[in-house]
Amino acid sequence: MKSKNIPVDIKSKSIKEAQNEIKEIIENLEGTETNLVESIDKYNRMMQLNYHIQEQFKKKLKEIKVHNFGNNKQSSTKD
Repeated sequence: MKSKNIPVDIKSKSIKEAQNEIKEIIENLEGTETNLVESIDKYNRMMQLNYHIQEQFKKKLKEIKVHNFGNNKQSSTKD
């Protein structure tokens, strides 16, 4: 799933907000009052939320690597 396929309302969510919505969807899907079409729609939204979370983690990882690499480079030049 590409980031351009993620709805804007999902892209604007924090990781925690996306996780909370996924929990709500799972609880709803576990209920007996959902029909097949709604279940499919909710499952697809859950997958989009999950992809968004993965992308946010990748972004944070890159930021950490850049920050740590910069710190390591500075400390090695001081020796």
